[in-house]
Amino acid sequence: MDQVFAVIALTLRTIPNRIWMSAAAVLSVALVVGVLLFFLAMGDGFRRTLSGTGSDDIAMILRSGAGAELNSNISRDQVRLVEEAPGVARDADGAPQVSAELYVIVDGIKRATLTEANLPLRGVGPMAQAVRGPLTITQGRMFESGTNEIVVGASVLREFSGFDIDQEIRLGTANWTVVGVFESGGSVYESELWADATVIQNLYQRGTSFQSVRARLTSPDAIGELEAYNDAEPRLQLEVDSEKEFFANQGGAMQPMIIVGWTLGIIMSIGALAGAWNTMYSSVDSRTRELATLRALGFSGLSAFMGALTESLFLAAVGGVLGALGAYVLFDGLSASTLGASFTQVVFTFELSPSLVLTGVVLALIVGLFGGFFPALRAANTPLLAVHQG
Repeated sequence: MDQVFAVIALTLRTIPNRIWMSAAAVLSVALVVGVLLFFLAMGDGFRRTLSGTGSDDIAMILRSGAGAELNSNISRDQVRLVEEAPGVARDADGAPQVSAELYVIVDGIKRATLTEANLPLRGVGPMAQAVRGPLTITQGRMFESGTNEIVVGASVLREFSGFDIDQEIRLGTANWTVVGVFESGGSVYESELWADATVIQNLYQRGTSFQSVRARLTSPDAIGELEAYNDAEPRLQLEVDSEKEFFANQGGAMQPMIIVGWTLGIIMSIGALAGAWNTMYSSVDSRTRELATLRALGFSGLSAFMGALTESLFLAAVGGVLGALGAYVLFDGLSASTLGASFTQVVFTFELSPSLVLTGVVLALIVGLFGGFFPALRAANTPLLAVHQG
């Protein structure tokens, strides 16, 4: 073991003598880690935004088989039946805390690219805030019923142009005035525009129908009562989920991006593996006389093997740390938007958690292990006569 530690120390001290080859290996690994963490941070941020939206004591009700609000349709009579359902909470005045809502798609202009993107315009009533988590108007005021006024989520204001307070904007066939900005703890609702449901029903010719119903429950367990009521009432037969479960299912929209990230990461890892392999072989070739001299002095093949493998792992670890650091500086907290399950933009921030950083560093070490293993075997088998060459 003394021989192994001595050769490892010698190998690490002489890395500056092979600076360009070493730098190439470090850079290739750093790029692999950076690209992988970009996609993983994107997916993690998207999922966190959705998971931070749902609540176990809010029921999300859609037409059976709809899967998303955009495909759903619920009549006014069905809304009234939900309001009378067991397990539905009531406010201090005895009114059921039920919000029947509309969901339509409008165009917005992204600030970064100046291109059009879909935004959700949600029609809500007076109970909309009561059936959600903390939601506050941070600028301006709430819209007035019966008017073409809208309030916008803070994420929309940040990512899209034309939604400043008191600004008039054309959405669909009507002009709207922005009167307020709201925040909801970074949830997906901050990616929406809100307006009066009755106005949207008239402008978009929806009659008296809605697309979703949210109901605050007396407790998370009360959803069982609501489901039993729904199944037993032939005039309902709707799809009932907890809001948390609903948004967790919507998170699957980012799964293809995660697959792309891992696919690119693996492909680039193969390239980095080849680069590390060539670098380590070149390192062993350039140190043939040094290794042969060590063997002639009585150092074992194991010490030469461990020295070369440690060099590969060290360079890979440096590349992994640099790649993770670069990803953190460039991407962590970065605001972006992508299409959600209803074909509208969901604004979220990249989240580079410690577990993702660890994933990137582990991938780097795997590249270093496989990239240095066979060159290390070659170093261990360096012939003693090589010391006399040249």
